[in-house]
Amino acid sequence: MTTERVNPPGLAPPAGFSHAVVASGSRVVFLAGQTALDGDGKVAGATLTEQFERALVNLLAALTAAGGTPSDLARVTVYATDVAEYRAHAPELGRLWRRLAGRHYPAMAVVEVVRLWDEEALVELDGFAVLP
Repeated sequence: MTTERVNPPGLAPPAGFSHAVVASGSRVVFLAGQTALDGDGKVAGATLTEQFERALVNLLAALTAAGGTPSDLARVTVYATDVAEYRAHAPELGRLWRRLAGRHYPAMAVVEVVRLWDEEALVELDGFAVLP
């Protein structure tokens, strides 16, 4: 699989995402929404940062089980119950992303939602990857 990150000079410089990702490969993996559920199906973590870390670990675990790596991610959508809080913690969330997934940023969006499936959940991540 090859990916090309495209960040046109006419757009604002991206921070922690790519404006576009051109992916070519033979397998597309669609990743279901992942919250901060632990192995027992309970939401782990009381803060957005704690839950984001667990949700990302869960998303990457599903990707790994499907044979992919973080650099295969082409698109990730973040659903947050409070975008203002997400923005306030963006530097810390970025550090978590880089530690767990590296610096090969997918195309991303953050969307505010009224609530998630589990009432205690503050954030959910889904996406897709293109594998060789």
